[in-house]
Amino acid sequence: GQMEINFLHGDPLGLADKVFFFKRTLREAALKHDMYATFMAKPMAGEPGSAMHVHQSVVDAKSGLNIFSNVDGSASSLFKHYIGGLQRYMPSAMAIVAPYVNSYRRIVRHTAAPINIQWGLDNRTVGFRVPESGVQDRRVENRIIGADANPYLALAVTLACGYLGMTEQLEPTPMMEGSAYDQEFELPQGLPEALQTLRAEDKLRTVLGERFIDVYAAIKDLEHREFMTVISPWEREHLLLHV
Repeated sequence: GQMEINFLHGDPLGLADKVFFFKRTLREAALKHDMYATFMAKPMAGEPGSAMHVHQSVVDAKSGLNIFSNVDGSASSLFKHYIGGLQRYMPSAMAIVAPYVNSYRRIVRHTAAPINIQWGLDNRTVGFRVPESGVQDRRVENRIIGADANPYLALAVTLACGYLGMTEQLEPTPMMEGSAYDQEFELPQGLPEALQTLRAEDKLRTVLGERFIDVYAAIKDLEHREFMTVISPWEREHLLLHV
């Protein structure tokens, strides 16, 4: 079976700690009951994958107010710029939030996972959903991140994308009405493509650290090369006697 686990909002570093310890604890508890708990993005064919949806808002350090809302309760320009940053930079961050070859098996049409960077109000087909909420609870949900992502890196990179959007005053696309599955793919569809776009994005390299990006990408290159040495059952079934 598949279960949804929710964490209360809080400081990103503290939440990353909670996610990390929860995953380890759950796996150990399952083993003690002769079961396996997995956080693979797509553990079973024909079933929805597992995501790590991250709801984000930014609070003013002095006033404690949500900067995504104006005094009159309307959405602030910073909120729109934050969404614009997610749209602009998340495709380049895909290798961090979808870190394994299996991660991309989740990113397919009509499987409760986004295939593009559209955004919408309470729309669960888009990459960035704005839930119905009160003025001080205004937030955006990043639905692209997989359950297999490192929580520390995933939270850091999605905040980095929003930060760049605010500092560069990026405007989002028009809000998506209806199903985003009718739109084209706007996200990398495999790890090699994701790593190429990550290396090429200078702004993310600056915010996250060039040495970190270089080392991370090099490790993921090695993982992919190892994966390519394995012949899958699908290849044997469909190609062995047919080519």
